[in-house]
Amino acid sequence: MEPRVSLITLGVADLARAVAFYESVLGWKVAAHPPGVAFFDLGGLVFALYPHADLAHDMGLAEPARGGGYEGFALAHNLRSEHEVDALFAHLQRQGATIVKPPQKAQWGGYSGYFADPDGHRWEVAHNPFWTVGADGRIALSPP
Repeated sequence: MEPRVSLITLGVADLARAVAFYESVLGWKVAAHPPGVAFFDLGGLVFALYPHADLAHDMGLAEPARGGGYEGFALAHNLRSEHEVDALFAHLQRQGATIVKPPQKAQWGGYSGYFADPDGHRWEVAHNPFWTVGADGRIALSPP
């Protein structure tokens, strides 16, 4: 298998509500899509929103109970500075997003915080001084 992720799909309780959050709060643009699913082009990675029951059915599984606690993964968005992290959190707060953990110095040497989307999916927003974020947003696993 090539070392690449092509698509990330999140299960959601209400597709319209989830799309509205990603469009109006994060400023992402939904791409053309068939009914019942939404796709966002993230510059080489496709991000999808799909109702929980439909995603579970697609996997051949029963829909799990949603507890809202730790689920074993986080999505992340890396920025170029602590100031950019603080500015994004200020925007998220103004838009009513759920702040899980405000930005702060991290034990690994960076600066990060967490917010949740309307379905409770956790997003880390971080500045990692050991990585470079290029003009196109791509990460280089090396210091600037």
